[in-house]
Amino acid sequence: MTGGQGFSGKAAISGIGMTALSRASGRTELELAAEACRAALADAGVDRPDAILCYHLGDSAPVLYLARALGMSEVGWHNEIYGGGTQSASILADAAMLVDAGLAGTVLIYRALNGRSGRRMNALGLKLGEGAEEQFTHPYGMAGPVHQFALAGQRYLHDTGLTEEHTHAVVDQSRAHAARNPRAMRRDRVDLPAYLDSPMVASPLRRLDCCQETDGACALVVTRADRAPDAPRVHAVVRGGGPGASAMDKAEDVTRVFSAYLAGPLYEAAGMKPDHIDVALLYDAYSWLVPRQLEDFGLAARDDLGAVLRSREIAWDGRVPVNPHGGLLSEGYVHGLNNVAEAVRQLRGTGVNQVADAAVALVTGFGGGYGSAAVLTRPGG
Repeated sequence: MTGGQGFSGKAAISGIGMTALSRASGRTELELAAEACRAALADAGVDRPDAILCYHLGDSAPVLYLARALGMSEVGWHNEIYGGGTQSASILADAAMLVDAGLAGTVLIYRALNGRSGRRMNALGLKLGEGAEEQFTHPYGMAGPVHQFALAGQRYLHDTGLTEEHTHAVVDQSRAHAARNPRAMRRDRVDLPAYLDSPMVASPLRRLDCCQETDGACALVVTRADRAPDAPRVHAVVRGGGPGASAMDKAEDVTRVFSAYLAGPLYEAAGMKPDHIDVALLYDAYSWLVPRQLEDFGLAARDDLGAVLRSREIAWDGRVPVNPHGGLLSEGYVHGLNNVAEAVRQLRGTGVNQVADAAVALVTGFGGGYGSAAVLTRPGG
């Protein structure tokens, strides 16, 4: 199946690498980045990359420092992209475009952070409009992302009729997947009473509804497809969005996150429909985002969401497999790049909870109303 983008099928993800995920790495972001990158390069059978890309929020190791740590005396095309979860899927397009343009044959991508022991997301202000708008939101308790997206989540659950039973199903299924994943930070199952007893952070989000704050690093190697004939292909990538939960005062619908804007363009770019997707690697920063994205990407109708979640159809062996590794809620939070690594494992057929005959993977990157999404494919699948 041919995609509608110029780089479709011309770039492959030939290597993945990760560090252990923890709450206190005791190491610098540079040390973490170097370990993950060496592992990805070794996995791809590559000595050194032609280009290096990373994304960060001022909390990672600079590209040039990383190149030096890898023993590279010269560096080709390189870039540091400011941003968090929104970049986790779209950075694949940046790499694929470099390959397609002939600017690089091999591109190294990494994300490294001490997200628990170092700079923490939940301590950051929203920084809207260079800080000018914060004076109006802080008095209402919007001190960081979790408070902001809790408001959107509250409305979404109300509109859909979903309840605590359904968000619990998302969390516990994530833990069930993570139970067999040696990389996962949280592998313990969560029954409904324990879920309901979990501390509330910002209604409706309990602590268990929020992704793990993690120290760690993840890296990918993207190369020319002809150099890696058996590696998963970058088939289609989109980036964009609208006001949504990122700018509540400017949005007609605060529940309308990135996926509502990008699903149509992604399927058009990929030349696909929802029933082509075999496994979904959804950016599950918060539990309510799973049903929201299932609905937007056409993987489950709104009226069916409750039944889909309650009957665990999102299990790795269910009708709509979601995050077979445990996702950001349970494996860990490397700003979504670890979800991309799991997509590669699934298309290779090496996942710990391997989806049968997985040939097409959806990967998403969340940032409220703005974000990105990608379709990866197995060669010949």
